[in-house]
Formats: sequence, structure tokens, C-alpha cells
Amino acid sequence: MSWLRLFLVTVMGLVIPWSLTLAMVDGFSVFVKRPTRQAGIMSIIVIGDWVLSFLSLAAACSTASVADILITSGGSFCTGKLCSRYQLSAAMAFLSWCLSLASSLFNFWLLPSM
Repeated sequence: MSWLRLFLVTVMGLVIPWSLTLAMVDGFSVFVKRPTRQAGIMSIIVIGDWVLSFLSLAAACSTASVADILITSGGSFCTGKLCSRYQLSAAMAFLSWCLSLASSLFNFWLLPSM
């Protein structure tokens, strides 16, 4: 179970700085009123979004499946609030995946217009 937590934390540890960096770059380009229109940079962004989107989906699915197994096992493995924490982390990982997928699809849609 500790490897699962490590996998989720590692993936989210990659997703959060990636998303914050993209948000700062987008905010800067809006502030100076000059969008980033270089095909090479957009290709890197699209590939990074797709990779991190699939990794966060894998982490969310594995966390949700382990939480489900722990809950249906009879409660002997769920001490305290452990299962509710796993359920919450799986829900947040699915939310992160949805937003990351939306971002990657939008960037993929913008890529041919470069």
C-alpha cells in the first residue's frame, strides 16, 4: 500500500508544478498581450499534458481500486480514517485528471493552427 501512496504523490508532485508553470506562462502572455505561438513549445506542452494526464489517470484508478478493496474486505484493513482518505485522494486525482485532460485536448486543438 505504501508504493501506491508513493505513486500517487509522485505523479501529483509532477502535475502540480507543471500546471502552475503553465498557468504562470499563460498569465504572463496575457499580461504582455503576446500569446505564445511557437509550434515547438506548443508540441512540448501537448506531449507533457498527455503524459501527465495518463499518469494521473493511472494513479487515480489504482488509488480508487485499492480503496474499494480495503472497504469491501470487511474493514479489518481500514483503521480510523484511512479508507476515507484514500477515497478523497482518488476523487481529487480524478478531478485533476479531468482538468488535465481538458487542458491537453485544448492544446491539442490549438496545435494545428500554429
